[in-house]
Amino acid sequence: MLESDTKLPSVCGVITGGPLTGSWWSHPLAQEIFQVNEQLEDHPDVLITKLISGKVTFVHRELWPEIVAIGTAKQSWQTEALSASAQELLNIVKKAGFLRTDQMAGSSSSKAKKDKPGDIARVLERRLLIHAEQIHTESGAHAKALETWEHWSKRKSFTPSAIRAEEAKKNLEDRLRKLNDEFDAKARLPWIVR
Repeated sequence: MLESDTKLPSVCGVITGGPLTGSWWSHPLAQEIFQVNEQLEDHPDVLITKLISGKVTFVHRELWPEIVAIGTAKQSWQTEALSASAQELLNIVKKAGFLRTDQMAGSSSSKAKKDKPGDIARVLERRLLIHAEQIHTESGAHAKALETWEHWSKRKSFTPSAIRAEEAKKNLEDRLRKLNDEFDAKARLPWIVR
């Protein structure tokens, strides 16, 4: 389920009774939407990722094997044309397993110093190369917690099944195709270029 969408089922749509255009923060039920989102974030059977159309997507445990298989596949759609900054951050996350963007030391690359870690992390997150979640720091600021899928799986005590990435992608494509047909939508998955 999406956090918000104008056509597909979403948390916002369920709470407000219909699709929203624009930011849900301006809706009179914004506080209720926020609370439900928080409950979903804390639910042990929910994974949050940018799966559908680059939007926040709540994924039930039933589909975790597909997400992990795709995330760990390192296919060309994930790795081609990564900027030097994105490749550098990916290597740092791989080496550390887990890190927070607010605790990152200065990067060695001059280009990376110009790029904000959160912006670079979003690129990796949208390509499913890492798991990322927004956190509130001790100072009250926002940061991203970044981790490899292997680290995430261990932290969640999740043992991925032996599904291949191509089969996992097809499973998700079939599900999204049905949703798109049912709701007259044009949502896409990150590896599908239109």
